[in-house]
Amino acid sequence: MGTSTLNFDSLAQNFLNYCAIERGLAVNSVAAYRRDLSKFGSYLGSSEFESIDSSTISNFESSLRLEKLSPASINRIDSTLRSFFKYVQVEHGMADPTVEIESSRAVRRLPKALHVDQILKLIDSAYREGEPVTIRDRTMIELLYSSGARVSELIGINLGDISQLETPDGPVTTLKLRGKGGKERIVPLGSFATAALDDYKVRTRPSLALNKASNNSALFLNSRGGRITRQSAWNIVLKAAEVAGITEKVSPHVFRHSYATHLLDGGADIRVVQELLGHASVTTTQIYTLITIDKIRENYSTAHPRA
Repeated sequence: MGTSTLNFDSLAQNFLNYCAIERGLAVNSVAAYRRDLSKFGSYLGSSEFESIDSSTISNFESSLRLEKLSPASINRIDSTLRSFFKYVQVEHGMADPTVEIESSRAVRRLPKALHVDQILKLIDSAYREGEPVTIRDRTMIELLYSSGARVSELIGINLGDISQLETPDGPVTTLKLRGKGGKERIVPLGSFATAALDDYKVRTRPSLALNKASNNSALFLNSRGGRITRQSAWNIVLKAAEVAGITEKVSPHVFRHSYATHLLDGGADIRVVQELLGHASVTTTQIYTLITIDKIRENYSTAHPRA
C-alpha cells in the first residue's frame, strides 16, 4: 500500500482512537500517548512523514536529551513511538523506523516503603479527639495500607463494594476495587481495617450523609455529603504525616508501596501480591522484590564474617 498521502496529524489521531476504542486503554494512558506524539509532531514540523527513518528517531531522542528529559521519560516516549509506528506499519505498510531504537539506561528507582511503626503512627495521627470527621480520615489511611488501593480506587469505593465472605476460619471482610482500565479486583481487609470501617460507618458517615447533597452510594463523604475528592485524600495523608512528624516524602501511593513490600517481607507469594495489587504483569510487581533483596543484602553484609 502506498504512503504518499500519509499525514502525521491524522495518523496520530487514528492511532489514539484505536487505543481508546479497540484496545480499551484508560483515559490517562491515551492522554500520555497524545502528549508524546504531540512532542514528536512538534519536532517533525513540516517534514514529510514518508521521509521518517531511524536517523529521524535518533535525532529526536538527542533533542529530548538536550531538553534534560530523564532516561525514564525518553524510554516512555520511545515506547509510544514503537506502538504508533507498529500501528502505521500494519495499517499502511510503511517500514517501522523504530526497530533500531535502544532503550536509554534508566536508574532503577525503588519505591519508598515506610516502616511498620511509621505506618501505625500515621494512622493514629489522622484521628484527633473532638473532631468526629477525622474518624473518616483514619479509616481512609487504614484502608490504603490494608488493601493496597490506589487513591483513585479508594475514593471510588461504594457502600455496596464491602462484603463479608464466610471461610473455615471465620468471616472475612472483602473490598471491591476498580483499577486502571475499569478492571475490578476483590481484596481482603485485615481486622484493624474492618474495625475502623465499622467505626466510621456508625459514628461519622451518618452525620455526613444528612446533607442534601449526599451521595448515598459513596463510602467516603466530604463535609457537604458528596464523594470525597482525590485532593482531599492527599491532604488527609499529608496532614497526618505532618502531625506524626514523619520527614520522609509521604503520599497516598506510599501506602501501596508499603503494603506490597511488607507482604513480600512476610513471605507472601509474588503472584498473590500481583493479584492483590491488580498488576497485569508480574514483572511490575517484581520491583518490590528488589527492596526485600536489598534488605537481605544489607543484613548479610553487616552480619556475615566473610561478607
